[in-house]
Parts: sequence; structure tokens; C-alpha cells
Amino acid sequence: MDAAKQEFLKEFGEHYGYPNTPKTIDQIRATEFNRLQDLVYLDHAGATLYSELQMESIFGDLTSKVYGNPHSQSDSSSATLEIVKDARQQVLDYCNASPKDYKCIFTFGATAALKLVGEAFPWSCDSTFMYTMENHNSVLGIREYALGQGAASIAVDIEENEAPGVSGENIAMKISPHQVQRRKVAGLLEGKPDGHVYNLFAFPSECNFSGLRFDLDLVKIIKEHSSRDLGISSVCKNGQWMVLIDAAKGCATMPPDLSKYPADFVSISFYKLFGYPTGLGALIVRNDSAKLLKKTYFSGGTVAASIADIDFIKRREGIEELFEDGTVSFLSIASVRHGFKILRSLTASAISRHTKSLALYTRKMLLALRHCNGSNVCIIYGHQSSMELCYEMGPIVSFNLKRADGSWYGYREVEKLASLSGIQLRTGCFCNPGACAKYLGLSHLDLLSNTEAGHVCWDDHDVINGKPTGAVRVSFGYMSTYEEAKKFIDFVASSFVSSQNDICHGNQLEGIEKGSPDTGYHLKSITIYPIKSCGGFCSRSWPLSKNGLKHDREWILMSLSGEILTQKKVPEMCFISTFIDLSQGILFVESPHCKERLQIKLESGVNHGAMEELELYGQRYKVYNYSKETNVWFSEAIGKPCTLFRYSSTEHDFMLNKTKGVATCRDTKSTLNFPNEAQFLLVSEESVSDLNRRLCSDVQKDICVTAMQVDASRFRPNLVVSGGRPYGEDGWRTIRIGNKYFRSLGGCNRCQMINFSQNAGKVQKSNEPLATLASYRRVKGKILFGILLKYESSDEEQQHDDSWLHIGQHVHPESI
Repeated sequence: MDAAKQEFLKEFGEHYGYPNTPKTIDQIRATEFNRLQDLVYLDHAGATLYSELQMESIFGDLTSKVYGNPHSQSDSSSATLEIVKDARQQVLDYCNASPKDYKCIFTFGATAALKLVGEAFPWSCDSTFMYTMENHNSVLGIREYALGQGAASIAVDIEENEAPGVSGENIAMKISPHQVQRRKVAGLLEGKPDGHVYNLFAFPSECNFSGLRFDLDLVKIIKEHSSRDLGISSVCKNGQWMVLIDAAKGCATMPPDLSKYPADFVSISFYKLFGYPTGLGALIVRNDSAKLLKKTYFSGGTVAASIADIDFIKRREGIEELFEDGTVSFLSIASVRHGFKILRSLTASAISRHTKSLALYTRKMLLALRHCNGSNVCIIYGHQSSMELCYEMGPIVSFNLKRADGSWYGYREVEKLASLSGIQLRTGCFCNPGACAKYLGLSHLDLLSNTEAGHVCWDDHDVINGKPTGAVRVSFGYMSTYEEAKKFIDFVASSFVSSQNDICHGNQLEGIEKGSPDTGYHLKSITIYPIKSCGGFCSRSWPLSKNGLKHDREWILMSLSGEILTQKKVPEMCFISTFIDLSQGILFVESPHCKERLQIKLESGVNHGAMEELELYGQRYKVYNYSKETNVWFSEAIGKPCTLFRYSSTEHDFMLNKTKGVATCRDTKSTLNFPNEAQFLLVSEESVSDLNRRLCSDVQKDICVTAMQVDASRFRPNLVVSGGRPYGEDGWRTIRIGNKYFRSLGGCNRCQMINFSQNAGKVQKSNEPLATLASYRRVKGKILFGILLKYESSDEEQQHDDSWLHIGQHVHPESI
């Protein structure tokens, strides 16, 4: 055991690893999670992992028992009904809820449970829906039901409070309201027919953004005090308060004890508890509260009787039967008991202590990281200033990273590099916009301007106007280990902590050899890729057009749903080979999955009557469609239905955007076919050789297990140049090949595509060469290799269309 782990166990050994249970954490990992191998999985707040023994037990049940529809009367159906009843009881037991007081309603996920409350709640114009800022979108969505019925809706912050309330009684928490939201809804009456007003307060047991655990005393405080006592009488009328706890995240490590905290509604997600099943959740509801819910829709299983041709239904009286539309997911429900068996064997308290120890350790180590100038590397959200207060935090660590100069690393850069290191984590706002805005300090103006700038959930706009738009989140589950936390800390330290050398060189790229003259280049190869993301072909000479190389990426494949197909989504596209015979005017296409070689005439092969428009990379293209026979050929080649399109025309308006020292955006006024970013991609043979030397060096240093070498074709370049020094192309402003001029648009940002290779007719993926490139070719979140070019053609050349490139031509660069 190394010294670092000994130090960890000295501090956390009492709580880490389940020391007083039948299996230690190391035994659990060896026998139940063997599939993880070297993968570090740190997104348990998104979905925890199922145990292999758990799945064996489930499959054993499914293959040895007969399950019938619980709405039938057969023996198998009756047996299934008993299994469903037993599962309900296990859910109640997990939250210490007496069946005399509570019922368990199975739903299609925790979101469906929350939606059920919003749909059926007895809203009126006098009602208020109050919710904490730290809430999942699935809770915020209830607001639509409230506002639609004329109720008020209001977000609040919960703070500690030692001052007495209006009535003189000390209330431990202070509620700070935001602005009241209300819509004008015509035709609604005040109050309910019985004169009662019902309000709903919603909060998470644990914030899925920060890991902050809310004090469950909130349940009693809200239910037992008036709006006046709570200090919210100015925004909320009195009425009966009901409380909803979103326990989808918090239940995995600290289920709410409903015997102590009698919430009216609790939502649960099973895949967040024990990984499987997905698509199944539950709503735990108090019996007296359930009677107030108003169901409109009825379905099979929810009615005792109905008549088809007149307005008559008699609803079932049982709470579960009334609210479970259709047949419940009884096979998934039958598997729940195997997950609860695991949680009972470890106990919820032991799981909480185990995961908390890993989260505390991770926070401590991240906060200790410093750049060489002494500045902090990591900003953690929701973390208390005193470590003693961390008992309020769950097993989530949400943070952003800073450079030595104080600027932010983008969270997508962190996620991209983590993936290369075999670490799975989550980035963004985690569907919790209130917590995200609160902790990142984003104003309404910031949020609206970010949206107007095109930022949406799950995109790559991670820093806008110098502010992060989201965060990085790591979260731990019952099977997480110290080794995973340590590997993550080491990854952050090695990838994002600046040395003195880093600060001296700023954002300049490594790898450029100084001093040698930047001369002696010639054109080594020319490659044309007629169909986007399919195989290309080399030629000794090839004509130029205003769009780049003639016919380069002039065709594209699209799914029937309108999705542009690439090798990222359909790796089999790499096996489609192409060749153009200009003298015959034919594009030849071959695939190992098709017997016949396809021939497409360049002039008359299209259905000219089938012109369409499509949008790609924010641009509108006019395209031609092909015949059914051609589309069937390509569908067989890639193993899924698709359509071939050919470029006709487009209008673009790009603008060049440069960062200090390096141009990293392609945006220039130019005419493109279907490339991602520019007309040409150029790669240097010497740069590829330098990369291969580094890949060999990584093997010698035991960074990589097996040696690998890549050739220039791995990067799908149009032009490969030979001569000069490695990475000399980084500094080129313009180049002349023969008598043709090209302008550099900056470095090409590489992605996981370069990690795909073909071997024995199969597509294989590794972490290389992108991982090695990331170690020395990173600039502001981009991993650069090769440069992008625009053809600076004259009007005369465009008119005559007789410009050619030839292998062997001298390449004359002009540096920045």
C-alpha cells in the first residue's frame, strides 16, 4: 500500500470501504464490477452502476419464472401481483414510511412522479407553488401547471436564521423569496369549492448540482408555520401547505425518514439507487394528501367500470390503482428487490459514510492544488468555508478550474481530456438552472444573452464573455473506490496545474523546433474525399475549384430522420471507398457489404427534379437527391437506411476570429462543399513523424501499453507536405504551391475521430494519438494538429476553372 492511501485511510478509514460488512469495497469491485477494469466512472449522480451479481439474479428470475400481467386473474398474474405488492413495501421500508400513512405509486421514472403531482394537485388562483432555487428542471416544470391554473409561483433561497419569527418563535431557517410569477388566466375562480386553499413547497433532499443536502426539518417548518411566520406573507396567502421532496438524487445515500419528516410527496428514481432498472420510478404519497389529488385521464387498470358511448366512469378507490395508468412495468418492478438486497446488505448509513469520505477527500485535494504562482486551481461550488460543516454535503463535487492567469478552463475541455484518460464525469448545468445561475453568479441578463448567443444545454459553449456557463461534476456511488478518486485528482494535477515553464510560454504550442529555417517544403500527396466521412483517394494531380479541390466532399449521406451521417455515428462509413475518373466523368464507389461497384455520373447522375434544402453547420445548402437504387446501395453499405445528396450551391458568411498567437476559428468568407470547417486541411509529414516519436516515447515510459504509429492519412488531410521542421505550419500566414495561393485559417481542432483505426475489417478505437497530442498541443481548450486553408483564387481562375495542384510542387510559406 502506497503512502498516499495510508494517509487517506488514516483520516477516513473508519468510514471508507464497509469495514463491518460481509464484503469490503475491494471485494465488491473484484466480484461485482469486473467490467470496469481501468475505467473510472464518476457520474453516479447521473446514473449509478448495476452490479453484475445483481443482473445475474435478475436474469435468473426472468429465465426461471413466468410473469403475467397483474391485471389478469391467472396464477402467474396473481403471483406477479404479489411481487409488485412486495416491491411497493420495500420502497416504503427504504424511506421508513408506514403503509398506514403512505402508498407507493410506480411511475415511468422520477420525472413522471413529479409530473403526476403537478397535474393532479388542487391548484386555485389563491394557491402558491414555492420551490428552492436548487431544483431539477423536472421540479420546475410543475410551475407550468400552477401558473396555468392561475396560481402564483415563486423561487426561494433557504438560509440559516437565528432571529425570531414574526410570532416570536425561533425558526431555524430564513426563506428569501425571489420575484412572484403569475399569469392572467381567464375564467378561473378563487379558492376551491370547499373553501380550502392548498399550496405546494418543493425542494430536493440533495442538490444534484452542488451536493448540498437540505435539512429535512424544512418539511415540519413549512407545514407547521403560517406564511406570516415564515416571512412570506407579502408574496403568499395563507392556506394549507403540502411538501414535495425530490429524492431522486439524495435517496441513493440518504433516504428521507418519513416517520420523522412527514412529507406529502417523495419522488424516487431506481437507476440512481442501484443502476437497474431504468425507466422506472416511484411516488411515495401520504394517504390523506392523495385524496386531494384530482385525476382527469383514466385508462386500463384505473377504472372499476366505464361505458363507451355515454359519459360514465367509476374510478377505482385504491390509491395505487387510481394513479398507475395502464399495466405497470412489472418485469422491471420484479427486479427492484435485487437492488434493495444490495442496499440492505451494506446499509444506507454505511453507503453514506463511504461515499462522503471519497467526496471529502476529493474536495480537500482539489482545494489544495495551486499553480506555480500560488493561485488557486479549483473553485468548488456549495462547499462550506469550514471542513467541519461538510456533513451537509452529499457525495457530489461540483467545480470549475482556473488557469494561472485567472481565466477559466472550459468544462468541455476538462470532459474531453478526462475521457482520454479513461475518466467518465458530467459537465454542464445538470438540468438544474437555478443552482447553476446561483453558484456561477449568472444574472438574468447573462442567461438571456447566452441564449441569444446560441448557447443551449449540452453544447460546447462553456465560457461566454469570460464566465463559465456550467461546471464539472464528479459524484460517487456505493461501489466507488479511493483509487478512482486518486486517479481523478492526479489527472487534474497533471493536466491543469501550470508549471513555471507553462507560464513563461503562455498559450504557445509546444513541439516547434527553434532555429532551423522554415524552407524546403514540397507537396507530398493530394487526397480527395468525394463523400463526406467516407474513404478518399490519392491523385498525382487534381484540379481546384472555388470550393477547394474539385468534387471534394461534394456528396453527403443523411439518415431518414434528417441527421447528417459521419464516422462518429456510423463507423462503417470508413469502409466505403471512392475514386473519380475525370476522363470518364464517373464517381466509382465500393463497399465490402455490396457486391456491385456503384457508378455515379458526374454530370447526369442526379435526379435534377429533386432539389432540396438542408441545414448543416448553421448554413443552408441546396442539394440534389438520387434515385432509390442508389440510396438502397448506400443503405446496404452502412447497414442503415440513408439518402445520398449532392451539393448544388450555398451562401456563407464566416468571419475570422483569432485568439492571441493562434487562429483557432475557421470563420472566413469562403465557399465550401460539406467539410466541417474549411476548404483544405494540410498536415506536415515532419509533424506526423514527431508525433510518432512521442508515441514511442510514451511506451518506453510505460504511459502507453503498446506501441503504435500513425500515418498522415489518420488525420484525413487533403494536402500533405514534406520538408522543413515539425509544426512549422503553425506559424504560416499564407502559402504558395506552384503559382496558387492559400491563406491559413489556423490550427485544426482534433477530436476523437483520429482515435479510430481499421484492423481486419473492423473499426477499433483507442485513446491515441489524441491523448499524446493533448499533452503538448493544447491551446485554450483545443487540441491542434494540422492547419486549415482557404484557396485565394483570382476571378480569372474561377472563370476558367483550369487551376491544378501537382505532387512534387514546391511549397513556399509566409510566416506570421
